[in-house]
Amino acid sequence: MTARNFGTTGSVSAEQVTAGQVTLVGGGPGAAGLLTVAAVTALAQADVVLFDRLAPNDELALLAPRATLVDVGKRAGSHPVSQAGIEELMVEHALAGKRVVRLKGGDPYVFGRGSEEVLACHRNGIAVTVISGVTSAIAVPAAAGIPLTHRGISHAFTVISGHAPLTDNELEGLTLLGSTIVVLMGVGTLPTLSQGLMRHGMPADLPVAIIERGFSATQRTTVSTLAAVLSDAAAAGVRSPAVLVIGEVVRLAFSGDTAANDLVARAAEFTVTA
Repeated sequence: MTARNFGTTGSVSAEQVTAGQVTLVGGGPGAAGLLTVAAVTALAQADVVLFDRLAPNDELALLAPRATLVDVGKRAGSHPVSQAGIEELMVEHALAGKRVVRLKGGDPYVFGRGSEEVLACHRNGIAVTVISGVTSAIAVPAAAGIPLTHRGISHAFTVISGHAPLTDNELEGLTLLGSTIVVLMGVGTLPTLSQGLMRHGMPADLPVAIIERGFSATQRTTVSTLAAVLSDAAAAGVRSPAVLVIGEVVRLAFSGDTAANDLVARAAEFTVTA
């Protein structure tokens, strides 16, 4: 965990920094237990918390007992507060001398637009600190028993945003890399992604896992292949939020109640000699 303070760097002088401050906090994939110690401390000291829908919100009143809580969460097709509006709120409260926490799901710098919010603070001479969070790209597959790397199977993983369709060059690059692919916000673009990867030579029987609502009581994993994932996802009624994992490592997935003999058999199947 690293906290990075930018309050007196760049073009912002010490004299320009106001009494207020902003802390961008990565809240992880939604489970309060995955908040870092630095994140919990920042919330406890906050006067105002601007939080997203995928941040750990259920216990927020306890974590930030003295703060005004403001829901600025965006949902698919619904942005009650625009990104510009969120930045204006951060600046407004900080200039009023408040300690502002911008609580984001996952990590602020992994598809979280955190750098845009840091720049907004800098433009207004506001001290800002970034507290890294546990990214759902790693934590949610782990919660489903899926390792992103495994010796002899995958020595790398690539995290991509599924918010918009990938270009042919990007699809070809993913195919050539041969790494595990993790897709955030990818349910809506799954048709173009799966078909595009196969068009560029990725095997049709390559395993795919869709993990919905990671770390919630209704977490669910749908396992399929590139060729069948669209029909299987439709049959299962898959919905966002979800994390997609594409690669041979999906075959290693296990659930917490898997019988010991099944785990031993799976381990033997994937044993790699030194």
